[in-house]
Amino acid sequence: MIIVMSSREPEDIKRVVAKVEELGYQAHLIEGVERTVIGAVGDDRGKMRLQSLESMPGVEQVVPILKPFKLAGRELKQEDTVIEVGPAKFGKDKFAVVAGPCSVESREQIIETANLVKASGAQMLRGGAYKPRTSPYSFQGLEEEGLHLLQEASQITGLPFVTEVMTPEQVPLVEEHADMLQIGARNMQNYGLLKAVGRARRPVFLKRGMMSTINELLMSAEYIMSEGNPNVILCERGIRTFETETRNTLDLSAVPVLKKLTHLPVVVDPSHGTGHWDLVTPMSCAAVACGADGLMLEVHPRPEEAFSDGPQSLKPKRFEQLMEALRPLLAVMGKTM
Repeated sequence: MIIVMSSREPEDIKRVVAKVEELGYQAHLIEGVERTVIGAVGDDRGKMRLQSLESMPGVEQVVPILKPFKLAGRELKQEDTVIEVGPAKFGKDKFAVVAGPCSVESREQIIETANLVKASGAQMLRGGAYKPRTSPYSFQGLEEEGLHLLQEASQITGLPFVTEVMTPEQVPLVEEHADMLQIGARNMQNYGLLKAVGRARRPVFLKRGMMSTINELLMSAEYIMSEGNPNVILCERGIRTFETETRNTLDLSAVPVLKKLTHLPVVVDPSHGTGHWDLVTPMSCAAVACGADGLMLEVHPRPEEAFSDGPQSLKPKRFEQLMEALRPLLAVMGKTM
């Protein structure tokens, strides 16, 4: 339910919040420009009890939330959320580029790449310390050593970094080092992991599952937000279809659909979405044009030597050219990096 307040008096708001919690619901206070609303989230079976709150002082009306994603949806919060991670700002008129290698391979490689992407204008570094791979014999990442190397690269360049967390047990360690926690496509519906990052203090970068619907992506975000973490960034990274010319089918129509349904920032990953470096630039430009709030890109100084995802990684010069191509498009869309 949404409790729309006619009053902005702190005492009136405090009384309503206390009553919502007394009835066994979580109260989420949202101070908008024009109004204050309180979201009451919990068991749908007893929601009619909340209707009685209309009789309380300062309450204008109590309105049902129709969508199943209560906290992520626009019914409760209409204004776009802006999430800041150091110099990187995602949402509304802000656009951020997250760039780096698929996986951390060595100290020299990650520091070199971090310096290169920063020089071209990236606001955030990416790199995998823990790598989910289809084959158990493929490179699985440097794990904790990779976290330390990412942290060192971050300190040298001033770029915050995001890296994937794969199990609930890893969350405290990764949270200690990383500026943002990534939930990969394979774990989008790992509900134990979603709850664990929902209790973390870091923003969460949530990738769409390779066979997941938009509604399922938003419900995964709801799992995180219902645990108390409101800072979720959604990522369209391609879905699995019958097409074989690309690694996945990059569903750019998901961007405007998500922008209609949710206030959360939406980022596009054309590297995984296409699987080919020469398709990354045109799809990045298309992502800007359809309203994305950022890009996640794979960049490697020597893709032919990469331990993973070399064919889809941009070389530094191509990344620099892409960043230049984005600037006039962002100006047209009213966004700034």
